[in-house]
Amino acid sequence: MDTNQALFQYCLRLGDTNLILGHRLAEMCSRAPFLEEDVALTNFALDHTGQAEALLQYAGQLEGKGRTEDDLAYLRPEWEYRNMLLVEQPNTDFAYVIVRQWMLDTYQCLLYDQLRQSKDAVLAGMATRFLKEAIYHYRHSSSWVERLGQGTDESQRRIRQALDDLWKFTPEMFAADTSEIALAALGIVPESADLLPQWTVNMARVCDKAGLQMPSGDHASAGIKSGRHTEHLGHLLAEMQYLQRAYPGAKW
Repeated sequence: MDTNQALFQYCLRLGDTNLILGHRLAEMCSRAPFLEEDVALTNFALDHTGQAEALLQYAGQLEGKGRTEDDLAYLRPEWEYRNMLLVEQPNTDFAYVIVRQWMLDTYQCLLYDQLRQSKDAVLAGMATRFLKEAIYHYRHSSSWVERLGQGTDESQRRIRQALDDLWKFTPEMFAADTSEIALAALGIVPESADLLPQWTVNMARVCDKAGLQMPSGDHASAGIKSGRHTEHLGHLLAEMQYLQRAYPGAKW
């Protein structure tokens, strides 16, 4: 596979994951438990959307077909998205929002740290910038996991349920495809599987503080490499893409 095409696919996956999570977090605006948390989640949404914009812009340049970051965000059908299944899961309750965020934050801290060493200067520069945001997000989400785990019987029940339900979406974080394998051989990206041991250690550390049991990884859901998604993504895209679809080429 051509290196540019492989890197296009890789940046598309990272960009789509941030884009969809940014939209999910934006849905929490005015719905958080209290005002300060409402502001925090909205800021996280902006961070992830900003990362998506940079990654999709670079993806468009690598593709070489003249598509902009807006074209990639708003003019693709559901099956062309390559986001992790984890981030398209709905905001069932605050515990689900926090656990979903914590799982991805833990992963992105490790990924961006490794990507800072990429032989692709553009990707390395973005990773250096994104890492600062990921670390801040991780501190916030992990502290909430601890608070909810150490809280009331009800908060413990909810955080445990969210952890058990969302765990099945984590294995695809560490699955490699031909694009990633080719890029890793060139020193452009890390091998995802190499991040798993430290991710597991970091997750277990927070679970221990929160009094939670780490679920098993027996049931794995995968879709990121093939374009398969859960039923939730189509509904999300119908809302996110509505304006551009209704008024093609609209300008502010």
